[in-house]
Amino acid sequence: MKSRPAAVEITSIFQARFPGEPRAFRAPGRVNIIGEHTDNYDGYVFPIAVSMATTAAAAPRRDRTIRVWSENMQELATLPLDRLERREHWSDYVAGVAAMLEAEGIRLPGADVCIVSDVPIGGGLSSSAALEVSTAMAFLSLADHSLDGVALAKLGRRAENEFVGMNCGIMDQFVAVHAERGKGLLLDCRTLDYELVPLPAEEAAIVVCNTMVKHELGASEYNARRADTLAGTDLLKAIYPEVRALRDVSYEMFEAAASQLPEPIRQRCRHVITENQRVLNGITALKEGRLEVFGDLMNASHESLRSDYEVSCEELDIMVEAARGLPGVLGARMTGGGFGGCTVNLVRPGQVPVFQEEIARRYHKATGLKPDVHITEPMDGAREIT
Repeated sequence: MKSRPAAVEITSIFQARFPGEPRAFRAPGRVNIIGEHTDNYDGYVFPIAVSMATTAAAAPRRDRTIRVWSENMQELATLPLDRLERREHWSDYVAGVAAMLEAEGIRLPGADVCIVSDVPIGGGLSSSAALEVSTAMAFLSLADHSLDGVALAKLGRRAENEFVGMNCGIMDQFVAVHAERGKGLLLDCRTLDYELVPLPAEEAAIVVCNTMVKHELGASEYNARRADTLAGTDLLKAIYPEVRALRDVSYEMFEAAASQLPEPIRQRCRHVITENQRVLNGITALKEGRLEVFGDLMNASHESLRSDYEVSCEELDIMVEAARGLPGVLGARMTGGGFGGCTVNLVRPGQVPVFQEEIARRYHKATGLKPDVHITEPMDGAREIT
């Protein structure tokens, strides 16, 4: 996997396509350690920013046109600022950010933009949020405007929800902005209060394994799961008027009302409710140095995602099972939206070389696919690179 570009490299790529001296901004991808499919329901999540990132370099134009070159796609897109429309194209994420900024009353100049990324597309590491945050920062710099971190994260989410049409929560954009090196980010998705919790690299390494598959049903099934869970929330509100979202439902409350929820709504709600508790229990375990307990919670998270929320797939399950049989593995689970993408694994540092070799061998033997295995650590959030 190529390393992320330094400022001189992104400038060189930019100037091969466009005139001018650009400013460059990078935003990281993320891996969610625990707390999957909870952010849409006012829940808790615990992601980190990874070493893979998207960099956007931009310089102003005199007209009201954005020309954006994707080095990864090897494609130029032209976006008229006065007629921004969804096109079912990778450039929708850029257009969506521009449209949301303009809707906020921030008039943008035209821009030439170059984008380079080493965040795998469709890998569950939030390449979309990295693109949204980096391009938003670039556009804001050209408009001589700024937004605070929370506003920037909210804007990226709006671009994805309202323009692209994906009903994601705010976790991805939030951690892309607020992450810090060496720490995971515990986020309360209702209040947006967050706590940075140290992840001791000397005790556990984070290894991301890309299954190299992404099934096409992902987006439609993601929205279907959200519809099921919101329907369940409405049914639970009728029983418990104090409930605003599933994060307000304890497991005891759920068990008492479960017979009144039809399947698969009952399964979907059970995942969200139990996953929220796993996050909180996991943070307690981390602070107490009980990494084995945290790993067990990661394992339980995968089982819930597989059986209750039903967003895993054969390749993800194979990867997780292969990991759990290896020495030094504390926990393994799918991460991201599901139906393909990546797993996240907590591994004792001394066992990482063996893990890398064996997980690739076992997965290839079972599927015929060669996975991308990436060791990462918690990184800093978005910033300008100079």
